Amino acid sequence: MQNTLSDVLQRDLIEMRETVLWMAGQVEIQLDGALEALRRLDREGAQAVLEQDHDLNDACRQVRERCAEVIADQRPAAEDLRALLATLHLAAELERMGDYAVRLGRRACLLAELPRRPPPIELSLMGSLAGQQVRDILDAIIDRNADWAIEIAGRDEQLDELYQRIFDQLLQELASDNSPEGVRRAVTLTQAAHDLERIGDRVTNLAEDVVFLRTGRVVDLGRR
Repeated sequence: MQNTLSDVLQRDLIEMRETVLWMAGQVEIQLDGALEALRRLDREGAQAVLEQDHDLNDACRQVRERCAEVIADQRPAAEDLRALLATLHLAAELERMGDYAVRLGRRACLLAELPRRPPPIELSLMGSLAGQQVRDILDAIIDRNADWAIEIAGRDEQLDELYQRIFDQLLQELASDNSPEGVRRAVTLTQAAHDLERIGDRVTNLAEDVVFLRTGRVVDLGRR
């Protein structure tokens, strides 16, 4: 029996959803690798994170191109179009999160060139919180659990608070050590903290996508 248009569309949606889920898992792997490289100042580990990013970028491009083809060729109804748009946005956000993991890897390489000093404890806390957010939003995407996605987005305030504490602490350190190495260290650590804060913002965007995919409602979870 020949597939109907709806059958073909559903197959395409399933394939794209599987790609997005793979991307989410890949982001988790990249972030874990970047945080470990940052903790150990491991250049080889950081380089592995950078190399993994190509696959993530390719997957995002495939989803983007496939979505465009499906919309042009199959003219999906409103509910299917919503699923396509949400899938497209999920892929784009995950690709950006991968970019932040890559930046963290680069920060690790820069810090490895400087005299070794322990980073602020808040940076490790930020890494743990961001990593947990990524793992949890992956589960929320799989289950299309809007309520859980909203709860996960609510944790972003903790990352914002830790980022401000790191920023203030590093400013104080600069007052006592404004050598070239001290300045470079402070700037790099501040950038790393900002990368983690931005990953939290992307998790919030993903949570909004889960709500939209599940309910059709457009919500702004970044302003609560």
